[in-house]
Amino acid sequence: MTTPSEAVGFSAPRLVTKKVLAKSQSEGDGAVVRRSIGRPELKSLDPFLMLDEFSVSPPAGFPDHPHRGFETVTYMLEGAFTHQDFVGHKGTIRAGDVQWMTAGRGIIHSEMPAGPGVQKGLQLWVNLSSKDKMVEPNYQELLSEDIKHVEKEGVKVKIIAGESMGVKSSVYTRTPTMYLDFTLSPGAQMHQPIPESWNSFAYVLEGEGVFGSMGSSPISAHHVLVLSQGDGLSVWNNGSEPLRFVLIGGLPINEPVVQYGPFVMNTKAEIEQALQDYHYSKNGFEMAKNWRSR
Repeated sequence: MTTPSEAVGFSAPRLVTKKVLAKSQSEGDGAVVRRSIGRPELKSLDPFLMLDEFSVSPPAGFPDHPHRGFETVTYMLEGAFTHQDFVGHKGTIRAGDVQWMTAGRGIIHSEMPAGPGVQKGLQLWVNLSSKDKMVEPNYQELLSEDIKHVEKEGVKVKIIAGESMGVKSSVYTRTPTMYLDFTLSPGAQMHQPIPESWNSFAYVLEGEGVFGSMGSSPISAHHVLVLSQGDGLSVWNNGSEPLRFVLIGGLPINEPVVQYGPFVMNTKAEIEQALQDYHYSKNGFEMAKNWRSR
């Protein structure tokens, strides 16, 4: 991250090429999500398959369901969610915590509210390359206090994955990924380098900000902003309220994507195999036959 005076150091600044408002839709069992990536206006942004901002109150939630071929990244903003899976893993993540789950060859799990009232968060789906799609499932759970953060000149950043202001996250990402949570005080500005070959986007959580070019119009909450190629992004908060957004980028996989609900593979034949494996509890789904979450 550069200082404001070095902003001109970006030889190819990233600009907003597409803006999509995340619209509410029903998912799971009574849950409501605002989907931005994964809807008709923005089906995917290699390597990212989906981004949901969820808002869930008990008894609604996401009961037992399968995944294969990608990773889910759940970042809690308010409240808490409890996760269980057929391998025996169980854990609760609370506001500020992250669960980075590699579904790999197969997982069946549930994600349900852990307390009363509204539980809010973001869930991102990150694709895996063909060589990683059938790895064993894995989890990285990051408590809020263990996520590195920096604050300087009215800019706060939590470094979930990647690097900002000279500080690196310890998270291992099979698909090279950056995931940064920025909060800008009124009048603050930030300038974040992004690897030039990566695709990237911002998602506005609170307030409104000017992204990419000082002359562009402010953009408000619940919008996803697809960014052009370039070596960095500049953002200004010219408003009277704090601006909070996540900046996410990743190395494109550049492979065919065939998706059927919670299964994401490279060919139709692999999807048919995934459906068979799930139905007959084999090739990664062996433990599905007798498992139900509690």
